[in-house]
Amino acid sequence: MDRRQVLITASAAAMVGTLPRNVFAQDADNAPAIVDFTLGDPDAPVEVIEYASFTCPHCATFHDQVLPQIKRDYVETGKVRFVYREVYFDRPGLWAAMVARCAGEMRYFGVVDMIYRNQAAWTQGDAATIAGNLRRIGLSAGLEDAEIDACMQDAETAQAMLDNSEANRVEYPIEGTPALVIDGTLYGNMSYEDIAARIEDALARNQ
Repeated sequence: MDRRQVLITASAAAMVGTLPRNVFAQDADNAPAIVDFTLGDPDAPVEVIEYASFTCPHCATFHDQVLPQIKRDYVETGKVRFVYREVYFDRPGLWAAMVARCAGEMRYFGVVDMIYRNQAAWTQGDAATIAGNLRRIGLSAGLEDAEIDACMQDAETAQAMLDNSEANRVEYPIEGTPALVIDGTLYGNMSYEDIAARIEDALARNQ
């Protein structure tokens, strides 16, 4: 069993118990489509992609302190299209992403905010405790138990999420998070001031 299947098996087992033996049977041509979640005008002149892990403390700081400024100054003004891409360094990070995606497009970023805001609490404990903590976040976001169970039993989607994340990391060699791609150029973690300077440069180029 490869690393991806280990992540999926452990995820599903922790969240909802033992999966059927044939749960990994999947036709590659029928793999679920994994979409990026975005904020802002799709025709904005500059695209900013964030690569982040839900268990990364620096990512939590970015979402608490830096992203609100980017949204205020660039996303809400129509200058930037912001794309969020999940990176899975560990099982809890994958579990968190599965819960966030379970909320759907309209509620996804609200659940993302809750996950980051409560990161120090929900990441504590053994696998079952962490899974229970994430379930409670999902419930507090308005999901039903049955919805969460259905999402966490969907091993094909979990496999597709991992495949998609690995493909993204081939496109851009992400070694740590948060990582930002601003107008096609990859950067590491930066202050708001440094990010804003690079966005302004991209805006000037794209006029």
